[in-house]
Amino acid sequence: MADILIVEDEALINDLIRENLVLVGHACTQIYDGQQAREYLKKREFDLLLLDIMLPGCSGYDVLEAAGDTPVIMLTAKDSVYDKVRGLNMGAEDYIVKPFDMLELIARVNAVLRRNSRQSRDLFQLGGIRVDLLSHTVRGQEGEISLTLKEYDLLEYFIRNRNIALSRERLIEQVWGYDYEGDTRTVDVHVASLRRKLGLETELKTVYKLGYRLEADGGGCR
Repeated sequence: MADILIVEDEALINDLIRENLVLVGHACTQIYDGQQAREYLKKREFDLLLLDIMLPGCSGYDVLEAAGDTPVIMLTAKDSVYDKVRGLNMGAEDYIVKPFDMLELIARVNAVLRRNSRQSRDLFQLGGIRVDLLSHTVRGQEGEISLTLKEYDLLEYFIRNRNIALSRERLIEQVWGYDYEGDTRTVDVHVASLRRKLGLETELKTVYKLGYRLEADGGGCR
């Protein structure tokens, strides 16, 4: 199942797209205004954006600029080569001209989701940070965040074991190694540093008399 944002100002088309995508197992959020879509994309991550070009508030091209790494399929009545090239050059994955067959739309949606599924599993989004588990980089709104080797290793272990209460002893064994000769207070020091650097005071919970738990919903590893 994918989490899909539909940005289309014609309510009948928006509803029709949603009904068909829900039938094949996807979850959909509907928006009818370009500016509202831009604001919404600042708050939530989606697996796919279905985007009309002619929108009230601001154009689909403006929304596309705000989509970031979210895959985008453009939906529009404009069928000129210029409009297609502009959308694709700005980062859209695909381009469908209205009117379109719903089976074709579903097939294109699934194709884009398949292309992006491998890469998305290696990315983790939480609050204002984005962790690339392949390149071992962490980025915030102001750019890349510098972590020490152990800080990153600890963060990655929390990510791969999110929503699980982890004891300090287990963290020492898995992150520092069985032959580590220090005590568990080093875990507390590194957790405090991660909270401060990444702004995870709310998400990185202390579990009383045990250790820590990274709380993340379904929008974690994407």
